[in-house]
Amino acid sequence: MASKVAVVLIMLYLSGFTCGIRLDGNGYTDILIAINPAVTEDPLLLERIKDMVSEASSYLFQVMNNKLYFKNVTILVPPNWTGNYSRANTETYEKANIIIDEPNLSDGNNPYTLQYGKCGTEGRYIHLTPDFLKRDERFYGPRGRVLVHEWAHLRWGVYDEYDERKPFYIDNGKLEATRCTKDITGEWRSISSELTCTPTNINGEPSDCYFFLHESQTAKASVMYSQSIDSVVEFCNKKNHNAKAPNMQNRMCGGRSVEEVIFSSSVDSQNIPSCSLPSPSPEPTFSVVQKQQRVVCLVLDISGSMGGQRIVRQRQAASLFLKQIIEDQSYAGIVTFQSIASVLQPLTLIDHLETRENLADSLPTNPGGGTEICVGLFKGLEVLKTLDGFSNGKEIIFLTDGESNSPINCVNDATESGATVHTITLGPNGDPRMREMSEKTGGRFFYAGDTLNSNDLVDVFASLTTSDGDLTQQTIQLESLGFTVSGSGLFSGTVSIDKTIGNNTAFLILYEHNPPPTILVESPSGQKYNTFKPDTPGNSFTLNIPGTAEEGKWTYNITNNGQKQTMSITVTSRAVSADVPPVTVKTHMNQQSSNGTKPMVVFAAVSQNGLPVILADVRATLESDAGDKQEMDLLDNGAGADAFRNDGIYSRYFTRMKGGKYNLKVRVQDRDGKARFSLKRHSGAMYIPGYVVDGKLELNPPKPSVGEEDLVADVGNFSRTAIGESFTVNLPPGVPTATKFPPNTITDLNAELVKDIVLLTWTAPGEDLDQGTASEYEIRYSEDPDVLRSKFSNAHLINSSNLLPSESGSSEQLSFTPTNGTMKNGTTLFFAVKAVDKDMLSSETSNLAQVTKVIG
Repeated sequence: MASKVAVVLIMLYLSGFTCGIRLDGNGYTDILIAINPAVTEDPLLLERIKDMVSEASSYLFQVMNNKLYFKNVTILVPPNWTGNYSRANTETYEKANIIIDEPNLSDGNNPYTLQYGKCGTEGRYIHLTPDFLKRDERFYGPRGRVLVHEWAHLRWGVYDEYDERKPFYIDNGKLEATRCTKDITGEWRSISSELTCTPTNINGEPSDCYFFLHESQTAKASVMYSQSIDSVVEFCNKKNHNAKAPNMQNRMCGGRSVEEVIFSSSVDSQNIPSCSLPSPSPEPTFSVVQKQQRVVCLVLDISGSMGGQRIVRQRQAASLFLKQIIEDQSYAGIVTFQSIASVLQPLTLIDHLETRENLADSLPTNPGGGTEICVGLFKGLEVLKTLDGFSNGKEIIFLTDGESNSPINCVNDATESGATVHTITLGPNGDPRMREMSEKTGGRFFYAGDTLNSNDLVDVFASLTTSDGDLTQQTIQLESLGFTVSGSGLFSGTVSIDKTIGNNTAFLILYEHNPPPTILVESPSGQKYNTFKPDTPGNSFTLNIPGTAEEGKWTYNITNNGQKQTMSITVTSRAVSADVPPVTVKTHMNQQSSNGTKPMVVFAAVSQNGLPVILADVRATLESDAGDKQEMDLLDNGAGADAFRNDGIYSRYFTRMKGGKYNLKVRVQDRDGKARFSLKRHSGAMYIPGYVVDGKLELNPPKPSVGEEDLVADVGNFSRTAIGESFTVNLPPGVPTATKFPPNTITDLNAELVKDIVLLTWTAPGEDLDQGTASEYEIRYSEDPDVLRSKFSNAHLINSSNLLPSESGSSEQLSFTPTNGTMKNGTTLFFAVKAVDKDMLSSETSNLAQVTKVIG
């Protein structure tokens, strides 16, 4: 098994995942394709990417009735490629809409799209491999058509219309393949004998009997079933949609067709032009760019309001960034500003530990003066240009605690510079235009509180890593914890070093008052460390573990020696080797602001080199500037806010919102070694096992299989901490809390038939979405699925009065015999559930489950 491990809790920055993409008239612009550094430089690969996009643009144009096409695309090549490429601006690997990377154990060379949210919600990225792009194989059909299939997942939040787990069903007594439309033809054949066969287990997946497409077809839809069919040039629409098929599109989108979702629920629903362009479609334009080595200028506020503990907090956090976070062979400079701005340190190459220490030691300690934010920005851009005359492609980390004395009229200057500006407001009075500056330059925005309890500011600077796709170069935050200790109190804890990390391991302890605490760190084998390097102006101690830190559980003991005070501990490390990507953590909300009328969602995705990691403990903390603090366990159960069970993406609704600016912190742990990999299939184009050509079966090679022995996440006990970008809740005046929400929609309803007894199972929703406990269920069935979807109350009611709802996330089940008599051979029944809360607010109708009576 590959030893590469990457546990990724992904939290993206804007309300839409496909960051950067714009629909400009009829053309999509600012599409970013990024190539991983593990991919060997190859001019043929670049040509194949361009050919694929051009082919896809023409196909998209046809499918969308001459209304949409790909207008311009940027290809970001890795820093280790040696060709002559243009300089990248704000493009980074982690912002890419399409990623070109080596295959992973689960998906191999299968194209797929990582989708997080509900129907109509944008996905995170499309994943393609070099082999997929360079080999001429027909497993998925033409590459351009495959890209359009994946684009529909990514941009419009629709789902596949085939289903590998439920590949067939009975409709009016007839066996049907799960597909859309039913006009697509094929034959049931045995892979082993190639003879005609009939699936025998109507409620499960056949082992050898598959539906093979006829190579020659006349059906025009649908792209989300099989774009490989030559005749397919449409998405399913309301007229031809197969709403009975037990596929993901029907389950997630309430039986709506793909076209209905695109034009009513997607991010483009209000922006797709009504007019069609003449054929042929315009050709896409391409830019090939390369990110240079990282260049960062810290722009730090030293105005009078930064006095007291704020200037200390700034020094502590910036010191961590310079000593531990910024990557080797990067450049870093420091600018300070108040009414005027000064260069504290010019751009300096990070090439030695001493260089890092010297930069950190120079951080400011004496505040005074006013606050002129634009003055600080201009000086930072000036420093960025000192290296080669350009600011584009470089970064500013801008920290301020107050509102500017003069209007901030420099946001456009920041945007036009081509630099990425990350903005941090410390305390409650940060200028609101700082968020605008970060958003317009592709940066990240953070709010940080003044106290050490949450360790906010250190967490912010620890999160400001950059990635070209090579996770082995990043510093990983293992622990971040604030605590209050009495006069002679002791605070103890443990942190795990797993098999993927151990180099450059450091413990950072921060405190408020002198005398400083006494600190003891002990390795798993019992070696004691008590010699910490002090930074007296920064009220901090640092311990750097020499070499590679020992694998296992490390213990720390921090003893206070004076008055009661708040302290914090932060532990960081790096990959154990360049061949082993480390366990990493990122986290995000589904939107960066809310007025309380729509629920917010916390997302977390856990994976190992593309393999989802399941059964980890994931806990989120959301804390506002007003002190409102809420903690919740994130779940990967395919219910509530979580779209898919056991896909390694953990989610939860955030409903108890109060007004203010919020920070998000997530901790991921595997203390008991129970975490495992999952072979949960991502959304993606269907692999074609073969075709029926003139009555003869022509097989493609089977997809590689993975055994259960490959699925153990053998990295040792691990723990990670990460933060997401700050977000705001702006409630109307006089409204203390967010809107009351109904129970969440049940999306995992399942039905099984044993003789004439139906067993229904589902995951319990909550009182408010997936929080709390609902009050009752309304369960109905019908032979007509349209009745359940459009006239729910007219369907047969199932007596569920004895079934009291369990707490959200619990497993529910109900068995019963349909009251209208014994089911006949070929009878199909459809079932749906609604949950009701104590205020009589009802959820939407669940997904439809179905059973069919088959005799003989």
